[in-house]
Amino acid sequence: MTQHHAEPAIPPGWERFRRDEEDSGVTIRDVRVILTAPDTIRLVVVKVETSEPGLYGLGCATFTQRPLAVKTAIEEYLRPFLVGRDVHDIEDIWQASFVSSYWRSGPVLNNAMSGVDMALWDIKGKIANLPLYQLFGGKTREAADVYVHASGSEPKEVEEHCRALLEEGFRYVRCQVAVTGYATYGVSTRRKDRYYTTTVDTRQDRWSPEAYVRRVPELFEHLRTTLGAEVELLHDIHERVPPMYAIRLARELDQYRLFFLEDPFAPEDNGWFPMLRQHSVTPIAMGELYVNQAEYLPLIQDRLIDFIRVHISDIGGLTPARKLAALCEFFGVRTAWHGPGDVSPVGHAANLALDLSCSNFGIQEFSFISDRAREVFPGAPELRAGALWSNDRPGLGIDINEELAAKYPFPEHPVNGAWPEVRRVDGGVQRP
Repeated sequence: MTQHHAEPAIPPGWERFRRDEEDSGVTIRDVRVILTAPDTIRLVVVKVETSEPGLYGLGCATFTQRPLAVKTAIEEYLRPFLVGRDVHDIEDIWQASFVSSYWRSGPVLNNAMSGVDMALWDIKGKIANLPLYQLFGGKTREAADVYVHASGSEPKEVEEHCRALLEEGFRYVRCQVAVTGYATYGVSTRRKDRYYTTTVDTRQDRWSPEAYVRRVPELFEHLRTTLGAEVELLHDIHERVPPMYAIRLARELDQYRLFFLEDPFAPEDNGWFPMLRQHSVTPIAMGELYVNQAEYLPLIQDRLIDFIRVHISDIGGLTPARKLAALCEFFGVRTAWHGPGDVSPVGHAANLALDLSCSNFGIQEFSFISDRAREVFPGAPELRAGALWSNDRPGLGIDINEELAAKYPFPEHPVNGAWPEVRRVDGGVQRP
């Protein structure tokens, strides 16, 4: 007896996106780059337009120190390579783009690929009419806890800044303090609109690793004494001291029970991690400068770090970041994606899609999004009670007002956005 099976029903509204033998599906029609700086930080956003009228996706390609190089890579190289391809083939497009320049694993190519990759995932979510975290397996939590930044010229000022953030509902705070007479990473001025702007590391300042490692324990002794044990404190070395100094500092900070200590070494100094593990039990977060999987895979498989902190656009977008998060889960490493002001609101939305869907989520760095930026990027993630919440719209849930974006061109910069020089007392350049 011959059985006849009815063709599966197509959900309402999906008919126009259905693919069959006579319809090759939705294809990439154009790839455009949008440059904007509503908060004076140079942001690079990619808009992938499709053959389906009105259907497009957005991605973050922000490499704020080299934005014009990324723009050229997208417009002159990736765009002609990608126009006409099926938007559903995200993995294939990523792999083909990765080898398209032969030499690979650099921040310019990775950011260019990220802009396209995030935009394609955004499109896939819109076609499915689902928030992106649903395509990644669904929610594992209702919202993503964030950490924010507190700083000051003296420990007492950092304490006051922390208290203000705690009163707003934050429970995780990264704390940095100025080193009197020297350049200092991460010390900012609090403006009246509560958003923050870094005011140190000018070309006249000089950096002293010795003065810095003496200063930091003083900060956390003060904070634990005045704030107590309940608040979760974090600190960023920012790779600026010799490896042995970082190991000694981590050991001294053990008594203050940090949530994590960030970037103790430069990527070139990965070989020091086994020694660090032998001398300190402070959790380590690492990865902000990594652009090549060969840099972070050994640290994960040998359980030498506790949090992975890559900048998602700098490793190539959501496609590699999802795989990295899954790998970390098997080794007990939690996620803490890089999320400063030079991640666009589109990038923050991509971070949040992973945060909500990853069972090994740890914490999310977040930089306040101003009202100006929210007007340019309607649908940006919402911040409530110290956590980021999704708006549950399809895809990344975020859009861009190109007319408003055009009103905030890149600000003039003496060296076109390059990272400012930091020099030691003897005049030598300090990495990074």
